Amino acid sequence: MYNRRDFDWITAGTASLNSRRPSVLLVAAKWWPLSARLAIALVRHRCRVRVVCPAGHMLTHISGLDRVDRYTGLDSLACLRRSLRDFEPDIIVPCDDGVVAQLHALHQHQPSMRETIERSLGAPENYSIVSSRYKLLSTAMELGISVPKTAMVTRSEDLARWHENGASASVLKVDGESGGNGVKITRTLRDSVAAWRQLGARRSFGAALKRMAIDRYPLALWMRNNQADREIIVQDFVRGRPANSMFACRQGKLLSMVSVAVVVSNGPIGAATIIRRIDNESMSKAAELLAARLQLTGFYGLDFIIESATDTPYLIEMNPRCTQLGHLEFPDQGSLAGVFSADLRNELPPAPIRPINNATIALFPQAGAVRQARYQYIDSSFYDVPWDEPQLVRELLLEPWPQRRWAARLYHSLRRIDKSEPVIFEDAHSVAGA
Repeated sequence: MYNRRDFDWITAGTASLNSRRPSVLLVAAKWWPLSARLAIALVRHRCRVRVVCPAGHMLTHISGLDRVDRYTGLDSLACLRRSLRDFEPDIIVPCDDGVVAQLHALHQHQPSMRETIERSLGAPENYSIVSSRYKLLSTAMELGISVPKTAMVTRSEDLARWHENGASASVLKVDGESGGNGVKITRTLRDSVAAWRQLGARRSFGAALKRMAIDRYPLALWMRNNQADREIIVQDFVRGRPANSMFACRQGKLLSMVSVAVVVSNGPIGAATIIRRIDNESMSKAAELLAARLQLTGFYGLDFIIESATDTPYLIEMNPRCTQLGHLEFPDQGSLAGVFSADLRNELPPAPIRPINNATIALFPQAGAVRQARYQYIDSSFYDVPWDEPQLVRELLLEPWPQRRWAARLYHSLRRIDKSEPVIFEDAHSVAGA
């Protein structure tokens, strides 16, 4: 149930929260460091933070949290529902796409939770757009945002027509995946059809069980049972370099954003490990237009490819959750976490506490795992180590907890993990001069 303090500020929109710390429920299912870094920043900016995460998650290694709730795989939706009922947060911050899907499901089936979810994610009439790459990119094109040529794929004939129209390199993507998963780059019709069939195949129960038991992904069974008919799209392959934006917004108003060009990534379609802050008017305008059109609230990420020939940023997808830029603090605007927390209290953004003065940032611990980065890039970049959380630093220097367990070691002794080679988009000399 909701109490009066919640309704006061959601309905009025301008009520002050100066007398208390906004309550945040941060929910993480995947083993990404970004959730811990954002939680630290929210605590630092006077939020009460309670988290829902798997056992052993890096979120359990930081200080200042109100409480840690377990996210278990046998009934993950019940875990999230229970935390929402117990905590009654002012805002929910999802840290991966599967969590967003569960919040949408709770909004549909739990009327008592709709107010909190709408206050956290924005207008419910647009949830179907937010969760569909095709609908999102179609909306972006309507707003005048540059988007690669994109088509929905429901049968092999769609791909035959796609390649008849002169497509060479193409990118196929399936909804519900992130971090480079569910993406295939193809060059021929035959490759595209094979990729479409692979992406469209429903994940077997055995594969879902492996993701839950070995990878410790608590949403594996729920995702298999609730996302059987996922959309697949095909896009033109844009030759260029990746760039990302993360923005904070509330009720459709853009509060602040950070944009970066990727210097080094974990494979051609993987996450960035070294980034360089940029100011790009087209990327900023895309965030502003989408936030207003979809009446978004919370943290969102936009992925772009900056075309080599024209320097045009092409929007390729939106992540409806926080990304790894939310805690970074800059002299001219502070951090997204700080701006968003201040807006919840109806205050002006706080002055930066520990601003980053170097344009190039090596993300910890991801950058340290790249051999070339250790010798060529990190010394000339800001190395984003959370020194004030030594327990977290020690944890992040180890293999992720699921990979340290005996079951995972046994499994991967028989079936090795495929590790992507880093892709370098700027040489070390350019980074040093940035």
